Amino acid sequence: TLSISWWECLTDVCPGKDLKTMSVYRNKFLKIDLSKKEAAESPIEAEVIRDLIGGRGFGIDYLYKHLAPHTDPLSPDNILLFLPGILAGTSAPGFSRWIAATKSPLTGAYIRSVGGGKFGAAIKNGGYDFIAVHGQADKPTFVYLSREGVQFLDANCLWGLDTFATQDRIWEKYGKTHTHIACIGPAGENLVKFAAIIHEKRAAARGGVGTVMGAKKLKALVIHTAGANTPALHDREAFLKLVKDHNKILKTHDRRKKMTTYGTTFMTSKMHEMGIFPVKNFQEGCLPGVEKIGAEAFQKLKTADYGCHACTTRCGNVFKAAEGPYKGAESEGPEYETIFSFGGQIANTDAGAIIAADALCDRLGLDTISMGVVAGFVMELYERGILSAQDLDGLKPQWGNLEVLFKLIDKVTKREGIGNILAEGTRKAGQMIGKGAEYYAMTAKGLELPGYEPRAAKAHGLGYAVSNIGGSHMYGYARQEISGFAQPREIDRFADEGKGDIAGWNQIKKAVEETGILCNFADTNISQQLICDLFVSAPGRSDLPDATSINKFGERIVCLERCFNVREGFSRKDDTLPERMFKEPLKNAGPSTGQVIRKMDSLLDEYYDFMGYDKNGIPTVEKLNDLGLGEVAPDVSKFRK
Repeated sequence: TLSISWWECLTDVCPGKDLKTMSVYRNKFLKIDLSKKEAAESPIEAEVIRDLIGGRGFGIDYLYKHLAPHTDPLSPDNILLFLPGILAGTSAPGFSRWIAATKSPLTGAYIRSVGGGKFGAAIKNGGYDFIAVHGQADKPTFVYLSREGVQFLDANCLWGLDTFATQDRIWEKYGKTHTHIACIGPAGENLVKFAAIIHEKRAAARGGVGTVMGAKKLKALVIHTAGANTPALHDREAFLKLVKDHNKILKTHDRRKKMTTYGTTFMTSKMHEMGIFPVKNFQEGCLPGVEKIGAEAFQKLKTADYGCHACTTRCGNVFKAAEGPYKGAESEGPEYETIFSFGGQIANTDAGAIIAADALCDRLGLDTISMGVVAGFVMELYERGILSAQDLDGLKPQWGNLEVLFKLIDKVTKREGIGNILAEGTRKAGQMIGKGAEYYAMTAKGLELPGYEPRAAKAHGLGYAVSNIGGSHMYGYARQEISGFAQPREIDRFADEGKGDIAGWNQIKKAVEETGILCNFADTNISQQLICDLFVSAPGRSDLPDATSINKFGERIVCLERCFNVREGFSRKDDTLPERMFKEPLKNAGPSTGQVIRKMDSLLDEYYDFMGYDKNGIPTVEKLNDLGLGEVAPDVSKFRK
C-alpha cells in the first residue's frame, strides 16, 4: 500500500499567470507503475494545460512524450491512460465520459477508446486529471484507489471471472454506492487483440485497450469516491446557466427524444433505407426482414433505461429477449453498431440473438463491432471455399448461423482452435489464413469497420481511411451525409470529390469535444460557442472566446496524433479502405446500389491540403509551427519522401 494524500480537492494551484483560477483542473495526474508496485502524483505542465486543454489532448501529449517509437503494445513498456475531460464530475450533461488511450495491439497505431457511465467523474472527483498505467504486474492485480491511498491487491481470485462477476465481487467487498470499476474479462486476460474495458455495462472497446490491460495483468482499476470533492467552478452562476441552456436544448430536441426512447436502434431502419446498412461482410446494403431488428421490434423488448453521470439523454436502453431460444437474455443495449455487427453483417434478423451476443461480449470483454466483423469475415470465407469445416474445427458458418456465431465468440475468447487465429483480428487473420483471405478483411489500419457502408457515404468512408485510429465512425462522424447536417456546408453523399475538408472539419470538431469529453448523444444542436462558454465559466479559460479559437486546439490534437503514427511508420499508404470498396459496386442497396469509391487519391489530396499535410500525409513544418508543435518536426521530417 502506498499512502498518498490525493483526496483533497485542489483549487487555484495551476502554475502560470493565466491558469491560477482554473479550479476545475486538478493540475496533477497519477502515475501507477505495476512492475514496481509504486504510485506517485505528478504535476501537469502549464504549457500542456494551455495548449491541449484536457481529456484527449492530455492523452496524446503524454503518449507522444513518454512512449518510445516501435514499442511492442503488449510489452511492459506500453502505457495505458485513463482520461476524463475537464468538465467531468460537473453537472454539464454528457461531459463525463472517459477515454482509454494507448498504442493499439490490433493496429500498431495510436488508439483512443471512449467509455461511458460514471468512471470519468470518479477519476476527476478522485483528484486527478488522468491516470497513467506503466509496467506489468508479476501476477494478476487490481489497483484500488481510496481515501487512504493506492493499493496493489492480488487479483488471482478475480482472474478468469467475467466482467459482471468481477464487478460484483469487488462491490461485495467495498460496497457499490461509491465504488467505480474499470475491468477486463477473459478476452483481455487471453490477449484477444480486440478486448474491451468494461465499466458497469458500458465499454471502452475499440482497438484492444482491454488487451493492453490484460498484458499488464491488471484485472481492474477501482476508485472509491466516498467523501470526494466535486470540481470547484470558476464562475458558478454563469456555468449553471449554461448547463440549464444545454439541458433545455436537449430536452426539446427530437433527436434526443429518439435517443431516450429507442437508444440508437432507430438508426437501423434509417441506414437501411439509405442503403448504408452493411450486409454479409459489406457486400450489400439491405437486409430482408430488417424490421425484425429495427427500433419498434426492440422497443417491445425494453425493460428499463440507463444514463451516465449527469446525463439528460439516458440513451442506455435495457432490452430482454421475450421468446425463442434466447428468451431471458438481457443487455444494456444493443446499440446500432451491435445490431449491425450481429445482424446485417452476418445476415441475422433474430433480435433475441443480438441481445444475447451483446450481453455475452460485455461479460467476456469483447468489442462487439470487431467480433461481429470477424464472424462475417469467417462466413464469407466459408461461402467462397477459402475456409472449410475442417479448417474451422468442424463448424459450418453459413450466413445467419447463430449457433456458429456463439461458438466463434467462445473460441475467440479462449483462443481455441480457429479462434486463436481470429483473435488476432481480421487483418492479421487474413494474412495467416492466406489464399486471398486478406481481400475480405473489412478494416482500415487493421481496425474493423463499423456499421456504415463507405461506398454509400464517401466523406464518412474517407473519415475511416484517414482516421488516426483506423476504422472508427466516432473519430470524425460525417453527419453531413448520414443526417443532412449543413455545417460547414451541405454535401452530396455520392459525390466522388469535394470531401477532404469535411473529413478534416469533422475530426477537428470531435477532438475539441473530446477535451470535454462530450458524448455524441449530448451534442445535439450544441454549438461550439456553447462549449467555449462552458470552458470559460468552469475552469476560467479566458483564451477560448469563440469557436475559431477552440478549433485550433482540436487541430493540434489531431495533428499530434498523426505525428505519433508517422513516427510508427504510418503514411499515405495506410490511409485507405478495403479493396472491395474500390473494385466492387455496392449490391442490393436501394438508392446506393452501384456505388463504388472511384477517386480515393483525389480525396486524400483534398484532406491533406486542408489539414496542412504533405502529399505523403505527413504534417508540414509550416503547419507544425503554426500549431505550436515545432518541437516534433525533427521526429517526422525523416519520413518525408
